[in-house]
Amino acid sequence: MKTKQKKEEINILGLPIKEAEVIAAELNILLSNFQIYYQNLRGIHWNIRGKRFFDLHVKFEELYNDAQLKIDMIAERVLTLGGIPLHTFDDYIANNRLEVGKNISKDTDAVNLIMTSLADLLKIERVILDESAKINDEGTNSMMGDFIKEQEKTMWMMKAWSEEEI
Repeated sequence: MKTKQKKEEINILGLPIKEAEVIAAELNILLSNFQIYYQNLRGIHWNIRGKRFFDLHVKFEELYNDAQLKIDMIAERVLTLGGIPLHTFDDYIANNRLEVGKNISKDTDAVNLIMTSLADLLKIERVILDESAKINDEGTNSMMGDFIKEQEKTMWMMKAWSEEEI
C-alpha cells in the first residue's frame, strides 16, 4: 500500500505558505521597530539644539523621510506575503526592541540613539534575511539586503561624525 506524500502548500508567489507566514510575522516586528525609529527621528529632528542644529536638523529629516519610505515598503511586503501589517501604536510598542528617545536635544545623544537603533534594526533584518534565503524569497531577500547596505553606510557615517575632534 502506497502512502501519499503530503504536498507542500505553496502560495501564489511560489513560496511555502507556512514559512512565508513566519517571514511576514518577522517583517511585522521590523515594521513595529521602524515605526519607533521613525518617531525617534522626528523627535530629535524637532528638538535638536546647538551649533550643529542646521546640519543635523536637515540630516534627521532626510533619515526620517527614508524611514517613512521603508515603513511603507515593509508593510507592502507583509501584504505581498499574505499577511496583515501591524498598524497600531499598541502593536508597535509590544514588538519594540529599540530604545525610545525622549526629549533628546544634544547632538551626540541624538547620533548615539540613531546608531544603537540602526544596530538593533540590523539584527532584526539579518534574521529576516536568513529566513527568506532558506525559501528563496528573493523579494524579501533583496529588500533586506538593500536596507542592510544603506543602514551600514549610515552607521559608518554616524560613527565618523561622532569621532570628530572638536
